[in-house]
Amino acid sequence: MIQKIAIISNDNNIKTRECVQRLINELCERGIGIYLHRHSDNEQKPYDGRLIEGYFTDISEIGYMPDMIFSVGGDGTFLETASIVQDKGIPIAGINTGRMGFLANISNDELGKSIDLIQNNQYDTINRTLLEVTTPANLFGQKRNLALNEVTIQKNNLSMITIHVYVNDVFLNTYWADGIIIATATGSTAYNLSVGGPILYPDDESIVIVPISPHNLTVRPLVLSGHNELKLYCEGRVNEFLTTCDSQSKRLPIVQQLNIKTTDFKLKTIMLKDTNFLNTLRNRLMWGIDKRN
Repeated sequence: MIQKIAIISNDNNIKTRECVQRLINELCERGIGIYLHRHSDNEQKPYDGRLIEGYFTDISEIGYMPDMIFSVGGDGTFLETASIVQDKGIPIAGINTGRMGFLANISNDELGKSIDLIQNNQYDTINRTLLEVTTPANLFGQKRNLALNEVTIQKNNLSMITIHVYVNDVFLNTYWADGIIIATATGSTAYNLSVGGPILYPDDESIVIVPISPHNLTVRPLVLSGHNELKLYCEGRVNEFLTTCDSQSKRLPIVQQLNIKTTDFKLKTIMLKDTNFLNTLRNRLMWGIDKRN
């Protein structure tokens, strides 16, 4: 049974703010202590709740590890939450006030019921693989460059780039393309999906390599075991390329090598007993729906 929780949200719209307040009310009714995330020390979040114990910008400020973190918003907020949690091992439950909701899969309209299910241990823990860019280090000012969805290399202007990919120091292929996506199973329903990559079950440990608009049409997505390590080198008629880890991006010199591998830990996420990935997949992608009916 959970006793202390943290809430992370980007409360920049009325729907999300109302959801956070209702979540606080439901938690207070059950005697659960609450910490709220804020993005800066000067930020004010006037939420009401007798069991709000404080605010934090970093989890280490709380002084203890909460039993669970609620991410309130869309999948983008969930990715931000994952970057805050990193290797701390705290389970994340996503409450959806956005659109797709593959990660934030708890309904905004059934908060009380969902909290009761969690309190009664009526949920599964999905252990999700993350990617880490080990070279170069400190890309985004954090101690580890982590991605729950994907790492990408993309062109920085109109010119196509050339990307050489090695798997465990063995040459795989040279991609002439607008870029390349290295995705996890979680990211298989994100950018990977939009460029024709395969969909994987969330707890799959595989790595997906899929090009973005490849010049050679015979190039196809490739699924590798998560135990492999990748090295990527770029060429092109440019000085820089763009690299991303989920929502973070940075321009790097064209000669910069990227080393990518899976992390030595998994991200714990919550799936309620009355939901499952296959239902979410079918509903979000509207499979089997015919507008003529």
